[in-house]
Amino acid sequence: MHLHVATETRPPVKRDRLLRLADVEALTGCKKSTIYNLMRAGKFVKPVRISARCTTWPESAVLQWVQDQIAGAGTGPAGA
Repeated sequence: MHLHVATETRPPVKRDRLLRLADVEALTGCKKSTIYNLMRAGKFVKPVRISARCTTWPESAVLQWVQDQIAGAGTGPAGA
């Protein structure tokens, strides 16, 4: 008798974590008002609303935003 076990072949889930505002401030070097101004302008990571009073941001998205800012830092006009 042969026993065949079916296994699901789902792609592995990428590990990520949700950051609170203090962690986002520490990673970006920006304060709360700057972060929210950038969000309003569509220039920062969209938050994940956990509850009415709890806003978080995916760590991977915030880190990618930081890398994008670093990569774009050398493309502006000289002396700007």
